[in-house]
Amino acid sequence: MKKQAISIAVGVIVAGSALYTAYHFGVTHGAKSTQSSTPAAAAAGVKAGDADPKTGKRVLYWHDPMVPGQRFDKPGKSPFMDMQLVPVYADSEGSSNGVTVDSRVAQNLGIRTTEVKAGRLGAVLEVPGNVAVDERSVQVIQARTNAFVQHVSVKATLDTVKRGQPLVTLYSPDWVAAQEEYLAVSSMSTSGQADLRSAAKARMLQAGMTPGQVSAVESSGKLQPNLGIVSPVDGIVTEVGVRDGMTIAPGMTLYRLADLSQVWVIAEVPEGQSHSIAPGLPVKVSPTGASEALVGKVDTVLPDVNPATRTIKVRIVLPNQGRRLLPGMFATVRFDAGQAKEALLIPLEAVIRTGQRSVVMVDAGKAGFAAVEIKTGQEASGMVEVLDGLKAGQHVVTSGQFLIDSEASLRGTANRMTEPQGASTPAAPAAEHEGVGRIEAMSAGSLTISHGPIDSIHWGAMTMDFAAPPTGLPKGFKQGDRVRFRFHMNGDGEPVLSSVQPATAGASGDKP
Repeated sequence: MKKQAISIAVGVIVAGSALYTAYHFGVTHGAKSTQSSTPAAAAAGVKAGDADPKTGKRVLYWHDPMVPGQRFDKPGKSPFMDMQLVPVYADSEGSSNGVTVDSRVAQNLGIRTTEVKAGRLGAVLEVPGNVAVDERSVQVIQARTNAFVQHVSVKATLDTVKRGQPLVTLYSPDWVAAQEEYLAVSSMSTSGQADLRSAAKARMLQAGMTPGQVSAVESSGKLQPNLGIVSPVDGIVTEVGVRDGMTIAPGMTLYRLADLSQVWVIAEVPEGQSHSIAPGLPVKVSPTGASEALVGKVDTVLPDVNPATRTIKVRIVLPNQGRRLLPGMFATVRFDAGQAKEALLIPLEAVIRTGQRSVVMVDAGKAGFAAVEIKTGQEASGMVEVLDGLKAGQHVVTSGQFLIDSEASLRGTANRMTEPQGASTPAAPAAEHEGVGRIEAMSAGSLTISHGPIDSIHWGAMTMDFAAPPTGLPKGFKQGDRVRFRFHMNGDGEPVLSSVQPATAGASGDKP
């Protein structure tokens, strides 16, 4: 039994050694870029408020860049990510509106920047579209008299038809009566025959016979009991309303035909970009699978906004040579503005849209990254035009800007990004929390306090910076004093002191 216990213990030690070796290899090889001054600080036993032996700067606290809201009073490994905690120095917080990120950390987290350059957009906009029937070319064929259907030649929708092709053959008693009258008058040899023939011919036309049908009766001199109705256009059948043996009445729709020699392309343009679209603007339409783009012009901008996609329909008329464009076919529509003027351009991925404004993170060098509000213009090919807010030569963040934005929010930068100047919104009273701790450092606007656990906000023991109350810090306190304090969290997630009082020795909640 004792040998078995010894064997289990040896196995646990070996497994533990293997795990430690794997962890040490992963940290030293996979996350070298995250190790800055933390190992030196740990070896020297540096805590919050002390000077970092490597940089000489006073350390306020340590944090994980991926979870910047949580602060620690000593270096070590992050409990959230497989990386070392990063120090925040006294001269890097509050000295500017920028957010500083260690260069090794920036490289490890994939923060990339690109230069703001002047250039030209090759096209105003590229949007999806679909081919539709030109409704102006639709032909409706209706019955002009009571008749019986003898034979239907075209029986299905989407069948193609040619001009002059028979569609349906009818027998109409009214047409037969009008023809018999005309033939009877034509065989008479009395005076005034010409006038009677003209009147009989007019009667056939009034009965609903077409000029072609009347000509057939005149040329043959025989009764035509069954007359066919032919297609007036080259196109397709979009509706069939007749079948063999039916009885039809005047005004009944027999066929609906569409001419495909010319089609519409309906493009969906975002309403924010529609101001640059006007009738007559040249466009290029690339149908799906087509090797060449078709050239056309904007016919009209329809007064219709899709409430789901917030797009406006733009109608384009295109000639359809060879009937290659079919209704329902998808296409890419590019609105070409010709030679566009030169403008500042940045990648579209660099822009953070808040719903009311657009913001980019600008690399300000030693000052860190700063949030800058911009005004954007046209977009094309992954680039966006900058109308105001940036200058050529500046560098904007294209990857990792949301990480910087989260850090900026903790320092109050988010208010300047999302709220107009001078605007104020009444806020609900914030919950108050109470703690006991020791003053580690003091500045004009904050206190660095090492405190014990605070159950009301689910905090463990740590060292943090607390912003001064609106009335300012109370007088008479110095570094090392033990205090009882109350605080609340502001809209940026920053703890703000409400009151600070001396604490008696052994006060409950003090940090051990």
